[in-house]
Amino acid sequence: MADKLIMVLVNTNPSNPQEVGPPFFQATVAAAMEYDVEVIFTGRSCELALNGVSDKIIIQGQSEKTLYDIIKDAHAAGVSFKVCTPTLEVWGDDFIKEVDETVGAAYVISESMDDSTVTFTY
Repeated sequence: MADKLIMVLVNTNPSNPQEVGPPFFQATVAAAMEYDVEVIFTGRSCELALNGVSDKIIIQGQSEKTLYDIIKDAHAAGVSFKVCTPTLEVWGDDFIKEVDETVGAAYVISESMDDSTVTFTY
């Protein structure tokens, strides 16, 4: 049975608040269930990891919490946040403090191919 969950956010559009919340809620639940959880931002979704972006996205149905509030909750639950290095040229590196590191494509592929890992994409 897998004990690690990697969630690759590539198509999660920052301009659509209805779709940004679920991956973070699921990551928090998985971490609370004691799985090793990594959320990897890449492509357009990398924008969510920039300072000043996620704190402006209100998640409806969550007592007016911002996406950044939910990211902080996930990080406190043990979720690790990473940014894929190719996106640095597009978005820069002014990330929220919850981003633990940057990783390359080889990392994403090798971790995703591991038998003890399940990979979700959003």
